[in-house]
Amino acid sequence: MQEPGVIKRLDEAVVNRIAAGEIIQRPANALKELLENSLDAKSNYIQVTIKSGGLKLLQIQDNGTGIRKEDLAIVCERFTTSKLNKFEDLTEIATFGFRGEALASISHVAHLTIQTKTAQERCGYKASYADSKLLAAPKPCAGNQGTIITIEDLFYNMPQRRQVLKSPAEEQQKVSDVLSKYAVHNPHVGFTLKRHGEPPSVKTQAGTTRAENIRLIYGAAIAKELLEFTYEDALLRFEVHCLMTQVNYAAKKGMLLLFINERLVESAPLKGAVDAVYASYLPKGSHPFVYMSLKLPPHNIDVNVHPTKHEVHFLYEDEIIEKLKGQVEAQLLGSNATRSFYKQLKLPGVAESEEDTKEKSVMRIYDKDLVRTDSREQKLDKFLQPLVQNVSGLSGSSMSSSEPSQEESFRQIAARKSKEVRLSSVLDMQQKLEHQCHVQLRSMLKQLVYVGCVDARHSLFQYETRLYMCDMFAFGEELFYQRLVYEFQNCAQITVTPPLAIKELLLVALDSAAAGWTAEDGDKQELATSATGILQEKAPIMKEYFSLRISEDGYLESLPALLPKHMPSKAQLPLYLLRLATEVEWEQEAPCFETFCRETARYYAQVEFEDSADVKKQRWQVEHVMYPAFKKFLLPPQRLNKKLYELTSLSKLYKVFERC
Repeated sequence: MQEPGVIKRLDEAVVNRIAAGEIIQRPANALKELLENSLDAKSNYIQVTIKSGGLKLLQIQDNGTGIRKEDLAIVCERFTTSKLNKFEDLTEIATFGFRGEALASISHVAHLTIQTKTAQERCGYKASYADSKLLAAPKPCAGNQGTIITIEDLFYNMPQRRQVLKSPAEEQQKVSDVLSKYAVHNPHVGFTLKRHGEPPSVKTQAGTTRAENIRLIYGAAIAKELLEFTYEDALLRFEVHCLMTQVNYAAKKGMLLLFINERLVESAPLKGAVDAVYASYLPKGSHPFVYMSLKLPPHNIDVNVHPTKHEVHFLYEDEIIEKLKGQVEAQLLGSNATRSFYKQLKLPGVAESEEDTKEKSVMRIYDKDLVRTDSREQKLDKFLQPLVQNVSGLSGSSMSSSEPSQEESFRQIAARKSKEVRLSSVLDMQQKLEHQCHVQLRSMLKQLVYVGCVDARHSLFQYETRLYMCDMFAFGEELFYQRLVYEFQNCAQITVTPPLAIKELLLVALDSAAAGWTAEDGDKQELATSATGILQEKAPIMKEYFSLRISEDGYLESLPALLPKHMPSKAQLPLYLLRLATEVEWEQEAPCFETFCRETARYYAQVEFEDSADVKKQRWQVEHVMYPAFKKFLLPPQRLNKKLYELTSLSKLYKVFERC
């Protein structure tokens, strides 16, 4: 029998060398770490000198804040940093270096020397390190403010690593690539790269522009074709600045310079999305040049997912990439000013090439993947009863939109300058709605296709190849709540003609089973009088902020109009007024607005059916009022996912039919 191996603790030197090999994989990795340290030190000039591609010598000199003499003793120890105090600080990290591993790792695989001077010290200090330890006390020396870090004989104690590295020329190219990208992204900093004893191969001046640095480093052919745009998305909370080539530029080897929160990173999904957009414009096998700087909230990013930090993960990655893809495509659609077009003629009778046939077969779309996108196509209503296209009498009751009409009221609201909302409670409600928005569900609503109504509460819609049933009350309630929040102080109005006595409506509500009145609650007349007094007292608030008007003598004159051609339920009006008097928290500002909006939204989302005409009217409103409003306005919170039910999909149906 074989005995199990003995588990033993590795020697500390071996552990440190393994860790160093993960972080410092080649000279370019070491340079990236040191460049970021220099930028963190507020440098505006950085010079890099190399020999043998950085293997023999890699020196970086900056004019930043420098390192304090007191810190030189531990600066090369692992996990020593000025950027973090506790683990939670990672969620707000806004600097490049933060783990304290770069210099420690370099000291384990190279001979490291640091010369530095701060503004407060009268002279500089020079120190040498090996295996994270200070070899001798720092020596005073002459020098300018800033830091010079010298790395010699990289991987001298890891011969296997040196053997697998590329030639010095290729390593130099990788070093140049890293510095060039940081030079483009940081035009306020001057960068210089040179081989030891030779003139600079890359040199930029401080205070230039990104476009100018692209011209200096990558050439005029790219610079003259650059398109520049910026975009900010309030919902997904990101902003982007992009410089990209127009459709007339193409290269066999493309380039994506991607910075997320100032950090040079790679993103295969984003690169694939950009290439997919350009594929429609460029010759096959050609690629663009794209510089992109993306800024996201720090707490939405995990910067600690890779040893070299060249990869990051962030929230809503798919949705943000889709937005960026759309912005890139929008720019390209208008960039044909310099484009050259070429025409290929095919002779009659010439058969298609094997490659053309193969491409067509690859692009074939099967029936089970076809998506209906035209809402004018056949709907479910055809199989139930004829759909009334022209619904008359929408306002043929005591509650109507008198002159001006609802549509005119909405146009007047849009035409005049909206009142600016300054109440912090309302602004907080708006911000909360934006933060809680479920991005995938929002995308689904924007692309849905209405199918038909199931009953008074449920309807069907199609998204891609799937069929969903939607709880109209839940979605409608959230929609009307959001309309009240965003139209605060700017609501149009539905005029009640003739005005209705509030007390009479409240007595009707108290007589209904839904009110839950019992004899213990007191006399109905007294309760109705008390509730009327509350509503009359709070009438100025409802009129000023929500266009709900109650006259001084206790008559309801108008209600808020939240959607064009939408009329709230007449039957539920008495109960709504009773709930306004009893359920709204009138004494505190924020709870008052919250509860008023919730009660009003619940009322507006209800429907009642008295005859077949109401059924037809409700179907018309669902298709032509509610669903367009869902697409245009609704920011759905995640809880609405529970009010959606996937009934089937084309792929599932095809499997059923295949068995028949």
